[in-house]
Amino acid sequence: MTATRLRFFNGLAAIFTKLFTLPALTFRLTECSFGCDAGAANTSTPDGTAHEKGEHVRTKRTYVIAALAVSGLIAAGCGSNNASTTTTAPSSPSTTLAATTASSFTLNFSAMTALKSITAAGKGKVGVILPDTTSSARYVEFDAPYLKAAFLKAGLPSSDFNIQNAHGSDATALTDAEADITDGATVLAIDPEDPAGGIAVTNYANKHGVKIIDYDRLTLGSNAPYYVSFNNIEVGKLIGQGLVACVSAWHVSSPNVIVMHGAATDNNATLFAQGYDGVIDPYFSSHKWTDVANTADTWTPATALTEFEAAFTAHKNANAALFPNDETGSPIIAYLQKQGIKAKTFPTTGQDATLIGLQNIISGYQCGTAYKPIYEEAQATVALAMYLRDDKTPPAGLLNGTTTDPTNGRKVPSILLTPEWVTTTNMQQTVIHDGFVPASQLCAGTFAADCKTYGIS
Repeated sequence: MTATRLRFFNGLAAIFTKLFTLPALTFRLTECSFGCDAGAANTSTPDGTAHEKGEHVRTKRTYVIAALAVSGLIAAGCGSNNASTTTTAPSSPSTTLAATTASSFTLNFSAMTALKSITAAGKGKVGVILPDTTSSARYVEFDAPYLKAAFLKAGLPSSDFNIQNAHGSDATALTDAEADITDGATVLAIDPEDPAGGIAVTNYANKHGVKIIDYDRLTLGSNAPYYVSFNNIEVGKLIGQGLVACVSAWHVSSPNVIVMHGAATDNNATLFAQGYDGVIDPYFSSHKWTDVANTADTWTPATALTEFEAAFTAHKNANAALFPNDETGSPIIAYLQKQGIKAKTFPTTGQDATLIGLQNIISGYQCGTAYKPIYEEAQATVALAMYLRDDKTPPAGLLNGTTTDPTNGRKVPSILLTPEWVTTTNMQQTVIHDGFVPASQLCAGTFAADCKTYGIS
């Protein structure tokens, strides 16, 4: 803009200011003001809300037309150095949803703090119902505290969320849901023990206009609109691949394998099996390995031990086993130790990176574990809940996949997170770095020497 044109428009601004008495509207022009440089004119908060730099310009409605006329003339004189920038009359700032994606979630929970404006705009409380305390230690040790941290970081006060555990009871899960809804919940995240329990909760929520998120496992046969979990087929693949690598590393020349499975009522167990069967079945069909036994399906550690003892008694040549998680595998490993099995001679697997599972790994009785950073899953669920609570459509980048319900073919929009296989070689860089299990606990007592061997501290 030339100096002459600049003086002209400044003069024009002054005339309009005097004519219409705009005390709160002062036009001060420097070359290419009013958005010619988009970066100088506007900034965005982490939640994506656009704001003017410096103080907000305030005008009285009486003078909006005058303001538009002046700003329009000035913008025309200034010209455009950025085609995407527009100038409009000041108004109430519109809320733009945060660009939250499935890869946004980190240990510092910064993605949660970016959601505070959405949280503030939302209505109602959020209830979370976890399934039990026995199938895995994760629900008490990790899910509940991570969910609490995510809610608080997102700006939701503790009075507006409730994290409960159904302790393996469908009736308790329904009672918890009813109480949450009576208390004002508008969103429920549920991890049902079995489909029947999940459907009962979902149907009750539907009748009361409450939104449902299936957390960690899909409720088969329900109409829950969203699902948050890890890519569970990939979890199974990691378990299968871990067993293959360990059989080789521990020099088991003729693997005779006992294959165990999670509960048949849990769709996650089905997906895990789909993953690991796809890896190990070719070894059986090619007769490189022998499938000596497939036990019944369970997530109950005591039941898993009973089933394994029967299989091991019937097949004394068994020298490897696929366990679908650490919790069911740990009593079996203790049993094998009592049978005189030496370290690094009987490959086994696991999932969930529990303390006892990690100790079994460093002591040579378990090959590895499928680590699922639950802080990511907790944050993903809370982020989704905040969007739903504010009646907003979740961002496309947050819902990064779909999961098919095998009972009805329904494709459920999903947030699917990435698991990682943890062994002695990367334990320090994963679960220890993440604070998932403190090194002080892992390396206690007789395990101190193992930690020193693998550089874990």
